[in-house]
Amino acid sequence: MEIETRIAIRNNPYYYNFLRDNSYWYKALNRDHSNLKLMDQAVKDYYKLNMSDKIEDLGKKINMISNLIDLLK
Repeated sequence: MEIETRIAIRNNPYYYNFLRDNSYWYKALNRDHSNLKLMDQAVKDYYKLNMSDKIEDLGKKINMISNLIDLLK
């Protein structure tokens, strides 16, 4: 595995934990270091770090607060 890929994995706790859960990515990263971009997308999907996931989570929180306010009225 290339040194840049190793550094990226060590510096990002999401990458490190994702690789512990999905060890088949080690083989993909050893074969081609450009698979790091594919793994990055997989990590974002796995941990729900995409912008759409964040917006959906914010919507759920706003809805919960709105329901709480309606309940207190």
